[in-house]
Amino acid sequence: MAVQECRERSATATVACGRAARELGLRPREFELAVQLGHVRTVSALGGRPRVTREEIARHRSGEGFPESLRNRLWAVGTAEAAQLMGVSPARFARLAKAGCFAPVRFYVNRYRAVVWHYLAADLVEFADANPELLTGRMPPGLRLELEGRDDQRARSWRARRLDQLTGRTADPWEQAAAVAAVLAPDQLADAVPDPYERAYASALRPDLAGIRSDSAAAREVIERVTLAVDADEIGRHRDRLALALAAARAARPAPRPDGHEPAAPAREPVGGAQEDSRSDLAAEPEPEPEREREPEGVAGDREAGRDLEEAPAGLRAWLRRLRRVA
Repeated sequence: MAVQECRERSATATVACGRAARELGLRPREFELAVQLGHVRTVSALGGRPRVTREEIARHRSGEGFPESLRNRLWAVGTAEAAQLMGVSPARFARLAKAGCFAPVRFYVNRYRAVVWHYLAADLVEFADANPELLTGRMPPGLRLELEGRDDQRARSWRARRLDQLTGRTADPWEQAAAVAAVLAPDQLADAVPDPYERAYASALRPDLAGIRSDSAAAREVIERVTLAVDADEIGRHRDRLALALAAARAARPAPRPDGHEPAAPAREPVGGAQEDSRSDLAAEPEPEPEREREPEGVAGDREAGRDLEEAPAGLRAWLRRLRRVA
């Protein structure tokens, strides 16, 4: 009886996200962005679905200027509207955006399989106020050469922003490590996390980076190019960050594994130029499969997790599948 009463009180103290969005006067996409940015805090409930507390809703509804103040913080604009907001031409805005002067907050793939970026209006206004010299006239020669020499930084800056959002929303070290691992391609992840059980656990906790679903294989390929790091420098940074996150996660608790299976020994460099024993535990790990078309990130996490399950030692795949359901 006491447990039932506790559950009833918990259920009445929180509401589903759809209802919370309506009470806050937000459209679904605005509410999703509010959660991503941390403006609306959610809590975990039975069944794993996030919910919003009544206290959180009351906090926003009692705020000054509600609901306009909340919606203004969530105002996301495309390139044309962003250029108009900053008082610059679309071409100049595109140059500043590609140079990484401000990070996109979200994207989608249109019917022509082009990536359409959205930016927070508040970020653009802040940048314009702080850098008026970049909005009119000719840019300084040194800065112009630097901007022209950079590759398109929009996807990279979006990934960095998204990882900061995901790692900041959880205190669990394994979930933080899984967020960083989500931007690495399967071959990079297998090399960075040689232990198949740690890799499977990270895949089971893998977050949804883009939140975009598509039945088009071409669109899924475009989404993958945005969500996965490709530049060697960026990959190296994420691998270093993943190594630190894994060290913290292992210190907190080991990855679940069947009884009697010890963690894999760390990779060692060959001594004197000799080749490592081809029968070692790490060398015995299966070769990564060739690149295949992948599902969008909303579904790709499950598919990548399934791929790691197939790489697990024979006889233990069912155990890892149960692990995913528990996680």
